[in-house]
Amino acid sequence: MADVEVVHGAPDGAVSDEIWPLYRSIFSDFEDVRAWRDGVWDRHSARPGFRLALAREGETLVGFAYGYTGGAGQWWTDRAATVLHPVVASDWLGGHFELVSIGAAGAARGAGVGRQLITALTAGLPQSRWVLMTSADPDDPARRLYRSTGWAVIGPGFSDDQVIMGRALPL
Repeated sequence: MADVEVVHGAPDGAVSDEIWPLYRSIFSDFEDVRAWRDGVWDRHSARPGFRLALAREGETLVGFAYGYTGGAGQWWTDRAATVLHPVVASDWLGGHFELVSIGAAGAARGAGVGRQLITALTAGLPQSRWVLMTSADPDDPARRLYRSTGWAVIGPGFSDDQVIMGRALPL
């Protein structure tokens, strides 16, 4: 089992620099750390309700997950509102917790790190509705993880190969 630490609020630059190599090894959407920071990280980490979970084995970062409070005027929330049924969008979006990104190093995949990250990241959240977008493939490992931790599909994603999932907590 990895040791998981949760950071509330914007992390310092050292944490951002630690995450980048792992992020880059998992995702290929940014060429360099500056593009990643300018493109999403600095903006996301400054949002209200930002939290970050970091999983380490010893001194080695093996996983991360982060999210924040979603609301109108944010790109993802506004876009999700256009693809979800209006009643679903009204029920789920605005003041929700948006799980933006989760990733684990290759050797840590399938070892429970993702579950640890989701559990730590969402522990004690004030929001009663949580949303994310993931693969439409029900056999995708990430989608299976979300389903096994109580998430369900609430509508289509932004493309045919994506879905939006949500998890509602009792009030």
